[in-house]
Amino acid sequence: MLGPRQEAQAALFYEFSLEDHVPQDHLLRSIDRSVDLGNIRTYLADFYSHTGRPSIDPELLIRMLLVGYCFGIRSERRLCEEVHLNLAYRGFCRLDLSDPIPNHSTFSKNRHGRFRESELLRHLF
Repeated sequence: MLGPRQEAQAALFYEFSLEDHVPQDHLLRSIDRSVDLGNIRTYLADFYSHTGRPSIDPELLIRMLLVGYCFGIRSERRLCEEVHLNLAYRGFCRLDLSDPIPNHSTFSKNRHGRFRESELLRHLF
């Protein structure tokens, strides 16, 4: 006898850890251990306004840039899509599964404006 169709019911709670799903020998784990991005906020403080909406974390944007450089993702739109989809990229960027990804235009404005004016990339590398 053919049973009734089972409707998928979303779980109320998930027990999921990005740490468990990204291999220990992944390139981004090695980079994460050796790169210190803790002083980015203080380095860029003069390039941010003290009024208005809160900005996107500059450390997140730099981590996304590193992902793009390491994996040859040249398009900012594509980079935002890849960070949205790839668990290793999300983990490296310190994003949880429910955290939103910055819009590609915001990402682009920071990279071509604030980061270039501050010479942040020269400072980091």
